[in-house]
Amino acid sequence: MPNRQLTKTEIRDLFQPLFGLVAARLEELSRGDPDLLWALRRKLANGLAHEERGTPMHRRRIKILKTAEQHGRCVICDKPLPDRDTILDRLEAMRGYTLENTRVLCRKCDFAIQAERKFG
Repeated sequence: MPNRQLTKTEIRDLFQPLFGLVAARLEELSRGDPDLLWALRRKLANGLAHEERGTPMHRRRIKILKTAEQHGRCVICDKPLPDRDTILDRLEAMRGYTLENTRVLCRKCDFAIQAERKFG
């Protein structure tokens, strides 16, 4: 299922005003301090990423559980997963990183899927 994208109208009417408000508020809160502005932007970006993707510890836990559920094998090629450099793949990105919505892939299979989806 493709991820929901904003329409041109939604970008113009919803996103751009929101982004402008947030950027202005960050400037206001930083009171001209570029280091504080950078830190606020960084914290906001990380907070939004965690809101969408969960924390790294949450994703690590899901990956461990899914790897065990898959008996240590790539769900696509059925080869043993390496100890490192495996991919926790969401079936539907908007549903997040849950046990029901993820699978663990080897890097080779992930690259193939990304190329097929024209992401890579």
